Amino acid sequence: MHLNSLPAEERRAVTVEAVVELAGEQNPSDITTAAIARHMHLTQGALFRHFPSKDAIWEAVMDWVAQRLLDRVDKAAAGAPGPLAALEAMFMSHIDFVAEHPGVPRMIFGELQRPATSPAKRMVCALIERYGERLQALLERGKASGELAPGLDCGAAATLFIGTIQGLVMQSLLAGDVERIRSDAPGAFAIYRRGISGAA
Repeated sequence: MHLNSLPAEERRAVTVEAVVELAGEQNPSDITTAAIARHMHLTQGALFRHFPSKDAIWEAVMDWVAQRLLDRVDKAAAGAPGPLAALEAMFMSHIDFVAEHPGVPRMIFGELQRPATSPAKRMVCALIERYGERLQALLERGKASGELAPGLDCGAAATLFIGTIQGLVMQSLLAGDVERIRSDAPGAFAIYRRGISGAA
């Protein structure tokens, strides 16, 4: 790979993608700048010409995750005929994103477990907050349209949506089979849908 021949923004993107790949293969907390450089066939010095520190790399990775995930769920929701269909489209597109990038949830869990704050951890918290706001807006629209139960607690329903995906991620990690998340997702969403719609 001739990283130096690429424009600066592309160099950074290639580095971020390398970290996402590595996180799919090993514990993100074990990923060193030496491992990133080795994976990219670079020296650490070449890597540090594009990022001033490991924290800067992690911040760029979390920015990449936030942009890609939110863009994907926004596009999925935009094509749906109503709020409930939009929620299902978001759920399934999020599941596909995780299946394609299994290192992403590991990195997110890792950042949230860090006792100290960092730019990357703040970015993860902001991602979850922005995602929750999107969900709550959709849930409120669903209540207003009569698709969802009128007494639905939208805050709790948004938390449960994210928690259901996190649970599926944990099950796939425990099973050592990332594809399991795709097969388990429809059944999990069906239970969620029954709960928020008030259907028996």
